[in-house]
Amino acid sequence: VQLQASGGGLVQAGGSLRLSCVASKTILFVNSVGWYRQAPGKQRDFVARISPTGTTTYSDSVKDRFTIFRDNANGTVELQMNNLKPEDTALYYCNTFDLLSQRDYWGQGTLVTVSS
Repeated sequence: VQLQASGGGLVQAGGSLRLSCVASKTILFVNSVGWYRQAPGKQRDFVARISPTGTTTYSDSVKDRFTIFRDNANGTVELQMNNLKPEDTALYYCNTFDLLSQRDYWGQGTLVTVSS
């Protein structure tokens, strides 16, 4: 199983980006999927999570600006990021813990840079 995150880029403050997480199997749809981010010199922090039933959780820093959702047509988990701020600059990773195999999977990270 491989997770792949994409959609990062350079955007001005106030702009939007949409990240996408895809896996090689249907693993994303039977387990919770989360997005995390790591800024330079800092620890990796939780951003958002979606459960198999669609329940979502957000960190306080992104609540009301970011939206996590499943794209059933494309088999992906998306992170829509609006009103981006320079402090959102980081490498963004998608993650899932597969309950069946008891294994933790991470994507390779996609870089988001927000200029002021």
